[in-house]
Amino acid sequence: MAKIVGVVATGDTEVGGGAPIFYAKDRDQLQTIAHLLEKVLDSAAHEVNKDLFIIVNRH
Repeated sequence: MAKIVGVVATGDTEVGGGAPIFYAKDRDQLQTIAHLLEKVLDSAAHEVNKDLFIIVNRH
């Protein structure tokens, strides 16, 4: 079963939950952080909307 291991959002997006939340100042930084976490955590980054990515581990 997949598990959300992180959330990446721009500063003006309201998010919450049990996973670590990373805030980005703009869309470019949002994509950079999401893709870096994807590689480091050996997971998949999924764009929920233009201001929010979730990092999902399927292992």
